[in-house]
Amino acid sequence: MANIIEMPKLSDTMTVGTLAKWLKKEGDVVKAGDMLAEVETDKATMELECFFDGTILKIYAPGGSQVALGAPLCAIGKPGEAVPAPAPKAPTAPAAAPAAAAPASAPASAPAPSPAPAPAPQPPPAPVAPPVPAGRIKASPLARKLAAAKGLDLARITGSGPGGRIRRADVLAAAAAPAPAARQLGSVLSKGPIQEERAVAVSNMRGAIARRLLESKTQLPHFYVEIEIDAAPLTALREQLNAALEGDGVKLSVNDFILKASAEALRRVPQVNASWEGNQIRYFSAAHVSFAVAIEDGLITPVVRDAHLKSLFAISTEAKALGKRAKEKKLAPAEFTGGTFCVSNLGMMGIPRFSAIINPPNAAILAVGTVVRKPVVRGERIEIGQTLTVTLSCDHRVIDGAVGAQYLNALKTLLESPALLLL
Repeated sequence: MANIIEMPKLSDTMTVGTLAKWLKKEGDVVKAGDMLAEVETDKATMELECFFDGTILKIYAPGGSQVALGAPLCAIGKPGEAVPAPAPKAPTAPAAAPAAAAPASAPASAPAPSPAPAPAPQPPPAPVAPPVPAGRIKASPLARKLAAAKGLDLARITGSGPGGRIRRADVLAAAAAPAPAARQLGSVLSKGPIQEERAVAVSNMRGAIARRLLESKTQLPHFYVEIEIDAAPLTALREQLNAALEGDGVKLSVNDFILKASAEALRRVPQVNASWEGNQIRYFSAAHVSFAVAIEDGLITPVVRDAHLKSLFAISTEAKALGKRAKEKKLAPAEFTGGTFCVSNLGMMGIPRFSAIINPPNAAILAVGTVVRKPVVRGERIEIGQTLTVTLSCDHRVIDGAVGAQYLNALKTLLESPALLLL
């Protein structure tokens, strides 16, 4: 009898999976260890492994469909062998967008206490051709060919197909659109709707964000402490290092300094490196610092493990590699779970200050604003300075106000004397 490959549980909080695309087709001969398909969970995109030798006799779930845990994906056996009928758990409607997990200001770095129930099954969709990946842009083969012929960038085209897939009509519409300058003027003068009114199904990722945000904001007693940092020394040191190491391909970001300083501040005020466990508080011996990365339809938090033991340059290299894999949805589960502290930086987007929602089970999250040029008082003089505002959101069950203030003052000392981060 043929063997059935079912939708596995690929993350701790996964209740359904989106079958992004098949890497094999019916009739293909496969071996144990071959990759059969790409599956989008509520946290990342992962490859589905084959556990049997044989031929793919039947594919039950088309590419782009959402499949419940334990539902059949395909049957593998000998050619001509009887194919079992699909189990009651059938594929649901195609998902609206890729999946990954995260709270809005800080995506999940550890499993939620209790996953939400899976969506109610809907009638299975008609099979569709799996999209061809190109930097994770979903587009039909015809749309790609047409865009290339017209010299259009697919990344600048909004898709109207399932899950935002770009179709031929979208490319033709983009080709007929006015030039950017004319479009900008037209947007000012236009009196029409700002966009097409539509309802989009909630993706696995967006559903996970909603659940975790609600859980964190309603169950964790948040309080916030904020401090302003003199960013001039940090900016000067960063420029010096980048200029000196440009030939070696080194380019340090402000966020690299923040991650390193966050870990060092946890060494000085370790009470912040903790989590609430109901009848006990767990204090962690290692600083596993996660950082928020924006991806399609949400956020995810890669983790720099043992950041307290790593140099600024090692953290910079690792963070860039993790960020790249995060945007490609290629992170392994161990790379985005297990963080003990989180950093959410919107400074790169020009936001001067904000407050982030804690990422359970962490007890705190640091929100980082942009470097702002403004008048500052130095002694008896007013000068043009550079300041950076950071806000620490704390779980009051674990951290009291004095401890939160101690942590921010330790962070301020490190960032205002950034040479300390090179030791």
